[in-house]
Amino acid sequence: MVQRVVVERAVLELPPAEGDAVAQVGVGIRAGVVSHLRGAVEPVGPAGGPCARVGFMRPAAERERMSQQIQEELEVDAFTLGLVGPEQEWAGTVADGGTVRTHTPPACWGPMITPEFRGGHEVTRPIRVENAEPGDALVVHIEDVEVTSAATSTGSMAERADAFGDDPFVDHVCPECGTEWPESVVEGTGEDAVRCAECGANASSFGFEYGYTVAFDDDRSVGVTVGEEGAGMLADDADAAMALPEHSRQHPILLYGPDEMPGTLGRLRPFIGNIGTTPAREFPDSHNAGDFGQFLIGADHDWGLPDEAALEARTDGHMDSNEVRPGATLVCPVRVEGAGLYVGDLHANQGDGELSLHTTDVSGRTELRVEVIKDCELGGPLLLPNESDLPHIAKPYTDAERAAGGEVAERYGVDELHDAAPIQVIGSGATVNEATETAFERAGTLLDMTEGEVRSRCTFTGGVEIARLPGVVQLSMLAPLDRLEAAGLADVVREQYA
Repeated sequence: MVQRVVVERAVLELPPAEGDAVAQVGVGIRAGVVSHLRGAVEPVGPAGGPCARVGFMRPAAERERMSQQIQEELEVDAFTLGLVGPEQEWAGTVADGGTVRTHTPPACWGPMITPEFRGGHEVTRPIRVENAEPGDALVVHIEDVEVTSAATSTGSMAERADAFGDDPFVDHVCPECGTEWPESVVEGTGEDAVRCAECGANASSFGFEYGYTVAFDDDRSVGVTVGEEGAGMLADDADAAMALPEHSRQHPILLYGPDEMPGTLGRLRPFIGNIGTTPAREFPDSHNAGDFGQFLIGADHDWGLPDEAALEARTDGHMDSNEVRPGATLVCPVRVEGAGLYVGDLHANQGDGELSLHTTDVSGRTELRVEVIKDCELGGPLLLPNESDLPHIAKPYTDAERAAGGEVAERYGVDELHDAAPIQVIGSGATVNEATETAFERAGTLLDMTEGEVRSRCTFTGGVEIARLPGVVQLSMLAPLDRLEAAGLADVVREQYA
């Protein structure tokens, strides 16, 4: 069996001879290589010898120069160690109007059980977008999402309280030797497979309270939960079944082999769970939202926040809305020069609300087209979902409906029947109620409406949907086109809904 050793900036795969002596090999790596690896190399492809996935990085100045070259089509396959923020290294620069393609590893469970991570996801490095400046908006047209994993494991989580400080997603610590964010190795399979490379203790912060493993059909249209035999087969071949991208640094969750509720058939409809723009201050990637961000308030680690006001720097990229799928358009606030688009946390499917807090995390590919709207200040993201995903009363008017409405307006002396088009305002907060209040405030500011008008329009022509419990919502309404024109959004809304 290949021995997998994760260090801060590289993934080493050791053949069986070395893998049989984990402690000795680990000590040799730590003493002779790791201090040189940190910040000096990254996995760049196959190379000879036992460290088969370690290669040398280009000098920092050259990497920065290359990242600024504007490309009409940009391929991204480099990831952060669980953080988003202005200090992260750029993945590259895409033209305003250009296309971004990504191949991302799973989020949530894999990073959650890998103690080197500083956040709960493994998202791309930020992507610089030509012409994007703070105060603009970034339009992201989601053109394709493809699942590449053959299977995944998921369920509801159980925390291991001695393996973290304030936050099990962020400040990992080895429960025996006390090393913070310890480098880790894998020994065998099961929930004790992830081991501290320093002392050999179980170093993962998480296990399953209730867990299951799902295998997908070849077309990635359905999944079936498997029993002990199938989960064991997939655990033994976890890297391949998870289809981890070459530069991923997580341990695959399939290693745990959970096998509850076998024989359940589910439909798949993939989407992107964490996509957005870089916030002006650094956040753990999973906590760039008003609900998960609550864990940062008062926390005693590098990303702790003093109060709720400091959380306003977030950009709400971690939405987990199952409507962020091919055909949808996302409009994101720009808070840093170049926007810093990032992508990750692809899911094979998910019911509204993500009621287990986790779903079918997968590796996958995305294709995105981006464009900048100048001088379009947003409090948070807007979602323009596929028309089929909108609430019935929030769908665009048909010609027949307009004609019928015009007759009623004339009968009762209404001078003008206002044109309107659908938008969804994303809100987040500690609870669903607080998230909805945030969405009211953002919608009112954007469209120059009182909260009473926002509530009324959403009641009569929209509604609120829960993207994720405890606190991410989508507030739908048919927004008057003159207000969208004033906000600079009418053209993108018209393009989405023709």
